[in-house]
Amino acid sequence: MTVELAECGWSSLDARAWLTPQLLAELQAEVSALHEADAMAIAGVGRGLGHTHDKSVRRDRIAWLKGDSAPQKALFECLEGVRRGLNERAFLGLRRFEAHYATYEAGDFYKRHLDSFRGRASRVVSLVLYLNEGWQAQDGGVLQVYNRESSNELCGTVLPEAGRMVVFMSEEVPHEVITAQRTRYSLACWFRCDEVPFPIGIDATGPAC
Repeated sequence: MTVELAECGWSSLDARAWLTPQLLAELQAEVSALHEADAMAIAGVGRGLGHTHDKSVRRDRIAWLKGDSAPQKALFECLEGVRRGLNERAFLGLRRFEAHYATYEAGDFYKRHLDSFRGRASRVVSLVLYLNEGWQAQDGGVLQVYNRESSNELCGTVLPEAGRMVVFMSEEVPHEVITAQRTRYSLACWFRCDEVPFPIGIDATGPAC
């Protein structure tokens, strides 16, 4: 993973090598329950006073994770291991992470974007974990990843099937979610190099898709 991050800026891999089927099922059940209870917030773009809800850019809903449920605690332990591994192998100086669930209903999308404002150097690495059993190409919702050197060049697509994970450099790799044709669940995480957490949502351009 770290070699691909250095060479291409992103990597796609099977998370089932380090997350158990039981944990993946529990995370999927948790986000599904939040969605069905209408407990997820409309996602926005920008930060601070520029934070807005623009449905022409994105139409997903999110719920921030606090690590206060058994599945979230188990996930956070795994994410902490990823943070330490990235620091040991790539010397990125990552100090902490934040994460949230994201739901896309049929017709929802997220236009091409970066996960961090260039030069801010807070969000360094993005990670997305997909939680959709039986996802097919005709279901849409594919993640499209663009060349970090030429944002008009498509360099990869990822089907958001359960257990698939994508990791990429937050400031460098443009990406988008094409329109979903059925409800789509994911979990997004950002590894950061700053020490003091911002209030939830203030520093967020939104999920990594």
